[in-house]
Amino acid sequence: MTSHPGFDSGRLDLLTAAVERDIAADLYFGGVISVKRGGQAAYLKTFGYSSPAKDRKVAEDSVFSLFSVTKAFTNILIFQAIERGLVTLTTPVAKIIPEFAGGLRDRITVFHLLTHSAGLPTMFEARPGMYIDRLAEVIAAICQVALPIEAAGARVDYAPLFNHALLGETARRLDLKKRSYREILREDLFEPLGMKDTSMGVRRDLKARHLIPEFRGNYPIQHLGHSNLGPNGAFEEEDAEMPWVGCVSTASDMMRFAEMLRGGGTLDGRRIVSRALVERARTVWTDDKPNEFYANGIRAAGGIAPPANIGLGFSVRGPRWGRPCSERWHRRVPSGHTAPELRFFGWIPNATSVSSDS
Repeated sequence: MTSHPGFDSGRLDLLTAAVERDIAADLYFGGVISVKRGGQAAYLKTFGYSSPAKDRKVAEDSVFSLFSVTKAFTNILIFQAIERGLVTLTTPVAKIIPEFAGGLRDRITVFHLLTHSAGLPTMFEARPGMYIDRLAEVIAAICQVALPIEAAGARVDYAPLFNHALLGETARRLDLKKRSYREILREDLFEPLGMKDTSMGVRRDLKARHLIPEFRGNYPIQHLGHSNLGPNGAFEEEDAEMPWVGCVSTASDMMRFAEMLRGGGTLDGRRIVSRALVERARTVWTDDKPNEFYANGIRAAGGIAPPANIGLGFSVRGPRWGRPCSERWHRRVPSGHTAPELRFFGWIPNATSVSSDS
């Protein structure tokens, strides 16, 4: 589908050719790419197969593990809690999760978790070899082992696990209905957005369409689930609660989420989150600090680490990610400016959903 007047179909053909070359080179098996402009479809194409066996072609409704894109959903739950007056950006995390209290952790706020500036070490698992699919167990382990290496706000260091596990638990403990994290996601985000093929954990009716991710030996840990489905079995668990990594979805559902953000928090006339918080989410809050998660490798190669360019939970426009997106999706807070008091974006194998209005 390449009929949108704002796109050059020949240039989109280059995208098709590039992906086909990648698949031929065995960089990945296949995927779905969806592009819209101003809400109008410009490009939608499926590529390749679900596995090396090539026994199932990727389809438009294929279900993919989202990994760290799950963090974007957790961000929205926190924004909703802010708007309901249940928490502020400057609320200490230990006020919501008392067992997290102690030492430098007392100074870590919701803002620090969202901006990856909590001072906690970069960890992919709280304990080596532990099951990661049950949030209560992960939080208990974090509270025992996650000790800051810097004061909150001193540096930016992308947190694969700690920050968004704590944010998900924060959303759960603040919930007035006492729901589980996965219930909050479904009832307050997925259902209102019409994301019918999105869930935390691999919902039973989605299993047949779920493309099981393959890790090619370059990931630092296994991802174990209580059902013992294999070294990365947590990504196949039906009842998983992993606010940092555990959701599955389709390209079309992810486009609905992207369109909601593009629309300032609204989709199909339904308000999910305020425009004010969407504006703040896409504002750079990390000054010129580099993202230390990547910086050491860049420096070791002789490069200069660029600014992290992190908003409230989302990486936004900046040199670390290139400059293909609209200028209006980037603002920088003046250096030294602090988080406002308010009471009111990873790697996805096979699937990509892109929204643009420029």
